[in-house]
Amino acid sequence: MTRPVLLAALTSAVLGVATMLPLAAWAQEATDGAATQAPAATEGATTAAPAAEATGDQAAATDPATVTIPDMAEGAADAPVTIIEYGSFTCPHCAAWHHDVYPQLKTDYIDTGKVRFIFREVYFDRFGLWASMIARCGGEMRFFPIADMLYDQQRDWIGDQQPQTIADNLRRLGLSAGLGQDQLDACLKDETQAQSLVAWYQSNAETDGIDSTPTFLINGEKHSGEMPYDEFKGYVDAQLAAAQ
Repeated sequence: MTRPVLLAALTSAVLGVATMLPLAAWAQEATDGAATQAPAATEGATTAAPAAEATGDQAAATDPATVTIPDMAEGAADAPVTIIEYGSFTCPHCAAWHHDVYPQLKTDYIDTGKVRFIFREVYFDRFGLWASMIARCGGEMRFFPIADMLYDQQRDWIGDQQPQTIADNLRRLGLSAGLGQDQLDACLKDETQAQSLVAWYQSNAETDGIDSTPTFLINGEKHSGEMPYDEFKGYVDAQLAAAQ
């Protein structure tokens, strides 16, 4: 999925919505609290109550630019190779990579202490942001299991491509992952977190030159696009050899 960062969609082509906004405009909406707010749960649903907009006092309480967003990582902190994946939860190529390549990478390299794996979210659309807020809702211990669910069930939670349906589906996915209803409500109402995530994504994208997903930094060496396991393994092995 290649979509220039400066032309990122408010809602992506994958979701079948044609409305496009430059990233700067979308980020401004996020800062103003417009693009980050998930819709209320539908009437009669078993999902969360409607999320209220933050008041002026609440929004002013914490400057999103000062909030530190932690990297989500797994594997040994002192591993000789660090892989940073930039991925979007609405990217089908990312979902395919996580289905076809990631499990073997985890078995062969992450779980054996050879690789430190860091996942950094990319927000090409508001739905990817909402999914990220769900994944981060359970903290670092639950992030990767929930991320796996988001990728495995990507087509299901995107559903009919309507914002309300997606919001309800994400809530249901969060509940099935073991998150509590009140916990989900709090996460999806957290405007400061949403705005901070957008600012964090922009900073990462500018620093590392990210304009497509998936993109991987393997000990700082950039590789873009979905690739088969053998090809990916070759890049990792080359970095392991260089680190010896």
